[in-house]
Amino acid sequence: MSVEQQYIDLFSQTEAMICRHSAEVLNAPRAAAFADFERLGFPTRKTEKYKYTDVGKFFEPDYGLNLNRLEIPVNPYEVFKCDVPNMSTSLYFVVNDAFYNKALPKPHLPEGVVFGGLKDMAEQHPELVKKYYGKLADTSKDGVTAFNTTFAQDGVLLYVPKNVVVEKPIQLVNILRGDVNFVVNRRVLIILEEGAQARLLACDHAMDGVNFLATQVIEAFIGKNASFDFYELEETHTSTVRISNLYVRQEADSNVLLNGMTLHNGTTRNTTEVTLAGEGAELNLCGMAITDKNQHVDNHTAIDHAVPNCTSNELFKYVLDDRSVGAFSGLVLVRPGAQHTVSQQTNRNLCATREARMYTQPQLEIYADDVKCSHGATVGQLDESALFYMRQRGISMREARLLLMFAFVNEVIDTIRLDALKDRLHLLVEKRFRGELNKCQGCAICK
Repeated sequence: MSVEQQYIDLFSQTEAMICRHSAEVLNAPRAAAFADFERLGFPTRKTEKYKYTDVGKFFEPDYGLNLNRLEIPVNPYEVFKCDVPNMSTSLYFVVNDAFYNKALPKPHLPEGVVFGGLKDMAEQHPELVKKYYGKLADTSKDGVTAFNTTFAQDGVLLYVPKNVVVEKPIQLVNILRGDVNFVVNRRVLIILEEGAQARLLACDHAMDGVNFLATQVIEAFIGKNASFDFYELEETHTSTVRISNLYVRQEADSNVLLNGMTLHNGTTRNTTEVTLAGEGAELNLCGMAITDKNQHVDNHTAIDHAVPNCTSNELFKYVLDDRSVGAFSGLVLVRPGAQHTVSQQTNRNLCATREARMYTQPQLEIYADDVKCSHGATVGQLDESALFYMRQRGISMREARLLLMFAFVNEVIDTIRLDALKDRLHLLVEKRFRGELNKCQGCAICK
């Protein structure tokens, strides 16, 4: 039996149950997504876009799925105290792929702002969700997106009305919890109308040591003159597989910062596709990965300059130790007529051992003649002369290596526009390089 067939059979047998425990708006595209999944299957390494990660093999084991939406016996507000020091946030949780609504924080979001479970919000605001859900995540083009749309029953909705500013950052903690090997399918829908501003920090953590496979599809609609910062921080464990697809559409004069940081993981595959659809839009796309053992991090990005006078800056850095593997594939597309485009793409990588592997594929496709575009990639090892210089001044080899690696990734951390989060990341990265467990401040799960 093929890898796909077990899920095709599962959906055929449980479709009514899946729909019953979800919302009508989320159920509407489910049949078409299932048909696309049957046609596409899981991506293989023969697909150019997935050439560095064999996605299908991770779905082969026998996993559990909570399609009947049984309640998970955990109150994350009691066991998870993951506040970043000196930064006040609006804190929410997703347990596996269900928004936790049993004990929400006191409402302190501005009037009109909606943040909550996608299932519940789709029932309360069906026209809003219907207008946007599934409009960027094209199931006909990607097997993982089709799979996620077929099985996803809940997730998160963030909606910010016109000209509303959300001053306090929103923190969303995704907790993986299970007694058996488990698959979760999350959806996130983000809508910022014209002139709106918001900042979202999403953290991924694993509570148990079983094998987890998490698929995630995020759709973000950023309106004219809107501003949105989105930070993703992954701190799970080596038995976790994360496959995340992020789709963003920016309108005129919007400003978006995307920063994805992998500090501890098993296998991670991130896809980020951004369309600059309105003149004057600006995108800053950043990423960082620190790996060791046999960890694997693969980032695939595509920036589509569809109109003139837009700017994109892209920076990804990897530090690879032991036998870990990193991959980066980045495409910048400048369409015909997209004059006065300014785009810079940079990928820099450190292999701390000869056994570590890095695959990088920067790409530019330019169909306009009045642009400023550049790209570049480097793969190297620690600077021997710098190590020698520090050793001569009494710094141990271990500390010298740590200082060089920390300085190398610091450029990505400095793109963060929240000072308290930036300070916290400096500490977490230092602990990661020292080989310490990634323990959040006051976190009862990580102890």
